[in-house]
Amino acid sequence: MSLWQSYHTPTTIADALTILRRHGPQARIIAGGTDLILDMQTGVHAPIEALVDVTHIDGLATIREDDGWIVLGAAVTHTQVERSPLVQRHAAALVESCSVVGGPQVRNVATLGGNVAHALPAADGTIGLLSLDAQVQVCTLADDGSLVCEWQPLLSIFAGPGRNNLTAGQMLGSFRFRTLAPRQASAFDRIMRPQGIALPILGVAAKVTLDETLTQVTAATIAIGPAGPIPFRATAAETALTAGPLDDAAIDATIAAAQAQAQLRTSKHRASRDYRHEMVAVLLRRVIARAAARARGEG
Repeated sequence: MSLWQSYHTPTTIADALTILRRHGPQARIIAGGTDLILDMQTGVHAPIEALVDVTHIDGLATIREDDGWIVLGAAVTHTQVERSPLVQRHAAALVESCSVVGGPQVRNVATLGGNVAHALPAADGTIGLLSLDAQVQVCTLADDGSLVCEWQPLLSIFAGPGRNNLTAGQMLGSFRFRTLAPRQASAFDRIMRPQGIALPILGVAAKVTLDETLTQVTAATIAIGPAGPIPFRATAAETALTAGPLDDAAIDATIAAAQAQAQLRTSKHRASRDYRHEMVAVLLRRVIARAAARARGEG
């Protein structure tokens, strides 16, 4: 049985959205296909009418700097992210998060947009982006056929585990985050269970800004996954981390706030809630220390 009836290779976002709207729920975007094709082959996803390949759309697979932002097209691969000098310079957390997705063969074809659109709360690329306070560009085909692309907070597109808020007339265009300011840096780490591919038990990413004395965090973003039905921003932990000098007491308060706010659960295939609770402490200590050291120019 064929898994799809037609395969389309549009060269513009407007054309892609026109095809998606024409087929409605019987069409899916494909770029790397590392999730979608496997789901269809195993019966998790039913066969569909149309696949819309977005890898031929100009600009969707590029990384560039634009007026104080690093902009990544939704079809950039994890390998592109890993190897990009721009991302390496401004977003260590994203490099580190994308570098642990699957194996090299997967990272060569799997896209950042696919990682985000799949809407899993533990998605590594998503956690990396979230720690950078990234924005997502959502492109919409209006009723009159015009194309509107607007930036919005990354968290706004998630509806639940494996579900996003995009309609048949919408797709992801790009992601963007600010270039690093002085005394700013980020880091990511995770604990994983080798099982064919490395399944994330818990991932944590953080970005910090230090004051001129390099002894206090003046701004922080912390992302944890899975810690709820959608990718999780640990806002209470961010507040705790910026409340005073960066010392052991501040780290302990940050960990306690993150553990209290996170909605951790037990997964019979990965880890218990109690184990994840403890690993929040382990990973937060690591990423805060690493990000702070990088912000001081130590690594």
